[in-house]
Amino acid sequence: MVAETLTPETSGIELARTYWTDVVRPVLDRELPGLPRAAGRLGSGSDVLGLDDEVSRDHDWGLRLTLLVPEDRVADVDRLLADRLPETYRELPTRFATTWDPRVTHKVEVATASGFARSRTGVDASRDLTPAEWVALTGQSVLEVTAGPVFEDGPGEITAVRDRLAWYPRDLWLHVLAAEWRRVGQELYLAGRAGHRGDDLGSRVIAARVAGSLVRLGFLLERAWPPYPKWSGTLFARLPVAAAVGPALAAALAATTWPERDAALGAACDAAHDRQRELGLPALDGPAVTQFYDRPYRGLRGVPELLADGITDEAVRALPLEGAVEQWVDGVGVLMEPARRLAVARQLLA
Repeated sequence: MVAETLTPETSGIELARTYWTDVVRPVLDRELPGLPRAAGRLGSGSDVLGLDDEVSRDHDWGLRLTLLVPEDRVADVDRLLADRLPETYRELPTRFATTWDPRVTHKVEVATASGFARSRTGVDASRDLTPAEWVALTGQSVLEVTAGPVFEDGPGEITAVRDRLAWYPRDLWLHVLAAEWRRVGQELYLAGRAGHRGDDLGSRVIAARVAGSLVRLGFLLERAWPPYPKWSGTLFARLPVAAAVGPALAAALAATTWPERDAALGAACDAAHDRQRELGLPALDGPAVTQFYDRPYRGLRGVPELLADGITDEAVRALPLEGAVEQWVDGVGVLMEPARRLAVARQLLA
């Protein structure tokens, strides 16, 4: 089969799929017939989320694939591909450097299913996770395992891992929701307070922080793992909750006066709370926000407490109400490293 020439519209997923069917799979069928295997475009990269474009091609984009095999065959398969892959496919090199690997080598990541998932999440997702392990996950780390397409999964192992990581158990879902609402409540009134004192820049900065929390809350409500910040707005806009919450957030960020900003943030909170009620989750009667004491701006009502009260698992109830690690840590160097995320989470839970 002669593959089509690359075009500006060719996606990374399409490229990975044809690379598998035209090149990598035939090598394995010929050299290692019967080898248990799974293949897909998993891991890092905008193409895994289906969001790559021409700009994406300036680094780390190309003939990338994830190949999952038994542990005792990983090294052999990697060597086989190094020896047998052609120099190019669809006018692209099969061997190239990336920002994390300067060596000019093939970029078929060969691993076991459990090892691959652990390399992204830091946990053994071949079994049920503990509450502490769940809160050590970031949305992006899970998406690197669950978001991309699997082209073939003979053993079924990566499919089982992806199913296990599909979403939090219900009590942990309530926990992370309560934690995010708590974050909103801690700063919602401060946007008005700063503006009331004449600090417009401070009011805008706080409003942006609250808006970021409400975007994350939207993902949590819709049972969707939030990606890293570059794509959070793009994927948030596709969620059902965005139709009501999105315009209010846009108004809050565009507001030129603190009363307009305060009103828009309150409207966004109420819209998110309404969606929470629609989904059958614990919700208050009436709106989510109210006047903050006697002051002329809004504060949050008892939404976090209501959600936390709905948790029945004692191990989850015992967790500090901080949610998942990315809800209280924003350092990229920590969030991108599974071992550091786990270490930070353990410190919180100690």
